Amino acid sequence: MSRRSRGAVFIVLVALVVAAGLWWWRAGPSQAPASLPGAAPQPNASRIAQGAYLARAGNCMLCHTPTGGAPYAGGRAIETPFGTVYSSNLTPDRETGIGTWTSVDFWRAMHEGRSKDGRLLVPAFPYTSFTQVSQDDADALFAYLRSLPAVRQPNRPHALRWPYDSQLALAAWRTLYFKPTVFQGDPARDADWNRGAYLVRGLGHCSTCHTTRNLLGAVDDRLDLSGGPMPMQNWYAPSLVRASEAGLGDWTIEAIVQLLQTGVSGSASVIGPMAEVVLHSTQHLTEPDLRAIAVYLQSLSQDKEPPLPERNAAVATGSAMGADIYDKQCASCHGDNGQGVAGAYPALAGNRAVTMANTANLVQVVLHGGFAPATQGHPRPFGMPPYKLELDDRSVAAVLTHIRSAWGNRADPVRELDVSRYRGTAPQ
Repeated sequence: MSRRSRGAVFIVLVALVVAAGLWWWRAGPSQAPASLPGAAPQPNASRIAQGAYLARAGNCMLCHTPTGGAPYAGGRAIETPFGTVYSSNLTPDRETGIGTWTSVDFWRAMHEGRSKDGRLLVPAFPYTSFTQVSQDDADALFAYLRSLPAVRQPNRPHALRWPYDSQLALAAWRTLYFKPTVFQGDPARDADWNRGAYLVRGLGHCSTCHTTRNLLGAVDDRLDLSGGPMPMQNWYAPSLVRASEAGLGDWTIEAIVQLLQTGVSGSASVIGPMAEVVLHSTQHLTEPDLRAIAVYLQSLSQDKEPPLPERNAAVATGSAMGADIYDKQCASCHGDNGQGVAGAYPALAGNRAVTMANTANLVQVVLHGGFAPATQGHPRPFGMPPYKLELDDRSVAAVLTHIRSAWGNRADPVRELDVSRYRGTAPQ
């Protein structure tokens, strides 16, 4: 880079930092009293129940409850590429929780990503999605959290690397990538579509996993729900737009609802992080809300994808080693021809989860096992045991290459390197 280019970059960075500092200073701690118009009314039982339902929709307890800890008391470690973030105490304890917060303080946290004292919150708390939540829903959620038992548990400081641990860096990031907004319905769409869009884009914060992030951890709205790797979790969240991944354009509404409600639907089942979402969140949503989500997801545009290219004979038939491993380890459940068993073991022939380009999930399942959630609608799901100790990297690559090229599947082979990347790292 030339001296002139370096100078231009330096000037741009200085200007950005100054602009961020001014923005941060001007948008300091809120002085709004709790009696502002729109502040939450005194909560009653129905209001608290509404908030409890919304907390389920947002899957709030999962992040704000450490393993074996008190619900919503915070302290769960969330690994990010920039360091470790620890979730905060959302119980109404006055010293360590939100006991001194007002509904206005809570609304500002949800809508603007600011704490009670004006401190900028790290976007691991997905306020970039929660900003779309209505004030009425935020007030109901706050009423529910205030109804919980108070738990004294001091918040643990984040362990972020420099410069990501500074408020100025957060201000610069927000200047580039965040603008508070509230969901606006599309008058050209019906009520179901708008309700589904509100849940998916807002409390559901689906884009935090199903959209690729840039080097600074920001989601590109132009790639909304187009899929991407989940940083630090070793899973790939498939595209909800592309037909070759998890696009739902050719599904029925009933099948989508069943998947979100029970974790299984026809030949599909959820595993990994999505199993947690179904277990803790979507299975508890009402049928109308699940239908609304289904309507919205089904409406997303499908890419015009070219047909899969013809594979050469070696790939099309797979290796003898992979076929032999499949016959010994897999066929008893998934069938000699990859047909699976309805309601128990998913079919592998023609399965988009098997043939999509990113193979991270396939490798994770073979190494570490795959388990659907135990839901009210499907309380005893069948799982897949881990083969990490039985199969080496070459064997895993061989059997997956066989599966991806047999029974009409025409996907690229899996390399040993693809397996070794995940061998020593259990999925989170």
